[in-house]
Parts: sequence; structure tokens; C-alpha cells
Amino acid sequence: MKYNFDEDVTGNVQDTIKWGEADALFGGEDLLPLWIADMDFQAPKPVIDALIKRAEAGLFMYTAMPESTLEAVASWLSERHGWAIETDWIRFAPGVIALLEASVRAFTAPGDRVIVQPPVYGPFGSVVSALGREAVHNPLKQNPANGKYEMDLADLERKLRETGARLLILCSPHNPVGRVWTKEELAGLAELCVRFDVTVVSDEIHADLVLTGKHCPLVLADPRMAERTVVCLAPSKTFNIAGLQSAFAIVPDDRLRTVFDKALGKKEPNPLSAAAMEAAYREGQEWLAQCLDYLRGNARFAVEYLAEHLPQARCVVPEATYLLWVDLRPFGIPAKSLKTLLVQEAKVAVSDGSIFVGEGEGFIRINLASRRARVEEGLRRIAAALGSANGG
Repeated sequence: MKYNFDEDVTGNVQDTIKWGEADALFGGEDLLPLWIADMDFQAPKPVIDALIKRAEAGLFMYTAMPESTLEAVASWLSERHGWAIETDWIRFAPGVIALLEASVRAFTAPGDRVIVQPPVYGPFGSVVSALGREAVHNPLKQNPANGKYEMDLADLERKLRETGARLLILCSPHNPVGRVWTKEELAGLAELCVRFDVTVVSDEIHADLVLTGKHCPLVLADPRMAERTVVCLAPSKTFNIAGLQSAFAIVPDDRLRTVFDKALGKKEPNPLSAAAMEAAYREGQEWLAQCLDYLRGNARFAVEYLAEHLPQARCVVPEATYLLWVDLRPFGIPAKSLKTLLVQEAKVAVSDGSIFVGEGEGFIRINLASRRARVEEGLRRIAAALGSANGG
């Protein structure tokens, strides 16, 4: 089946956070929403068909996760990532944040320190602080030669030695900078985690949204990590079904899983999320392949557009995700003024870099998962507003 990602399917989206809440949240009017990480694409047809079939059954009772759904997850991970898992390693949750919260409660105590690698997904910091732990920053460093971010393993070693942190939250692939960590980079991280007896929560929710390169599950980078890693995954980003609230953790180690289970508690899917998850992992390959091709085109287009129309902005084509991390610091506009300019003059809603646990002030994150005409319009507005502010 051929999918049309240029089709505008956003005619009835006012009940979504992305479209319906943007004006109120950003304090503007008629904003073009290029912020929260949802796609403006319909889900795969097999997923829609499975939801219709399940709804037509007319029974919406308490639901247990079907073994067939767990088997679909295991098959997907084996075929797509070369990772053979047992279905009894899987733990369901309504979202990755719930899995992060359970992990922090399970493997740390109030007052403990937790390593995060900013700029990074905001809840990594907010979950840690809300649970009474202290986030220790191991900032990524940017390679001046190519603009790509890298892990600072020397700094990580110092932080582990000096702080006594025993939990690290990893984002792989990385949101917002778009890196696909190589097996060698992950092996370097793993070596330090083994040496300092650190447990890792690896958020791999963007694992199936790789544009270039290949995702390596952390536990495959170093076999020793299987006994100290909780891997968080979901079909939500991959197949644009975040509203169905389905995610899961893979916990290979028996001891770790026992501790994790106590913190997570019993979580079960709703009947629609279970049906959608299974259909996505069994029949979503064709849709995903076409979607990734379209997203690759959008990413290249966006970087080339900014290079031509806003050359002071600095960005690189992301290796993964549909999110573009753009450095606007060369314009010298204070962070608060930049936010006002983008909302009031450009009329766009983009994610401000300051929400990514520090290290992001002066940056913005642009969601590219929309039809190309809409992406182009958003970039045009941004370029026009910044050009005017810069005397262009």
C-alpha cells in the first residue's frame, strides 16, 4: 500500500495537545504547531483496522496483555535490532515517563544522585527532582568539526567518581540532538557503568526512527549491561499512536526485574492499546519504511532551507528522530526575547531549548513530522522573523 504523507489530515485535531492547546500554552494566536513530538500523519492502516475491529466487539473490560502481543514485540526486536528477548522480561506501562519514575524509585533513595546527559528530554530532570533525588549533569559536547554531539566520557568518569551516583538515564537515540550512538560509544559508557556499579535506564523510544546509521540496543553493546539495564520502548513515536498510551520496559535480569516490579506495580493495557500495539509490530513495517523515507526528505529539506535562508542558524541533519535541533545563539537574542519573537512575530510553536534540562538556552527544537508544505511554511516564518530582528 502506498501512503501519502503530503496529505493534510489535520482537519479534526482540536482535541489534540499539539494543535488544540498550542495557542494557550505558548501565549499566541493562530500558531503553527511544530513542537510536541507527535506526527501529523495517520497511523498505519493495519493499526486503524485493528482498532475498528476491536471497538466493534463492543466489550471494553479490564484487559490483560495478550501473549500474542508480547510475542509480536519480541519478534520485532529480533528482526529489526537483532535482540533476542524473552517475553517474560516485558513490563507494560502507559508511557515511558511511568517507567522512568519506577526506575528512579526502584534503584535510588531520596537524596541520591542520578546522572543525566543534557541537553536531553525534559522529564529526565523533572522526574529525578520530583522524587527527591539530585540530577548530576554530564553534558554532551559538540564536535566543532561537524556540529555533532558526543558523550563526554572523561567528564562522566569524574562525575561517577566524585558524586557516587549509581543510576544513569540514557537517551538512545538522543532527543533532542538526534544522535544515534554507535556501538563503540555505548561500549565506552558501559565500561564506566560496570566499573562504578551503575544501573542504567535506557530510553530507546526513538530506536525505530533511525534516518542514518543503525541503532544498537545498549545491552548488545556490552553483554554485561544485561544485568544492570532497564530498556524503555514504545510503539507511540514509531507509529504515531502516543494517545493510546502504551509503552514497555525490557528488564533481562531476574534480580533487577524483581526490584523494578515492586516500584512499577501492576500495569495493564486498555483493550485498544493492546490491539494497536500488536498490529503495529506485526504489520507496520511497510508504513514505517515509507514514513522514514519521507522524514529523511524533510530533514534534508529543513537543513538546506535554513542554510539558504537563515545561514546564521546552525544545525545538522539528525541521524534519528523527526526533531531538528537548531542553534540560534549567533543571533545574540536573549532567550526570553527569542521566545516572544517566535510566538508573536513568526507565529510558530516550537520547543524552547531551555526545557531540555539545561545546556539548551538559545536553541529551539523543530518537529519535522508534518507534510513538507507545512514544514516549509514554519521555516519561512522563522527565517522571516529572525531576519527582520537581525536587520535583514
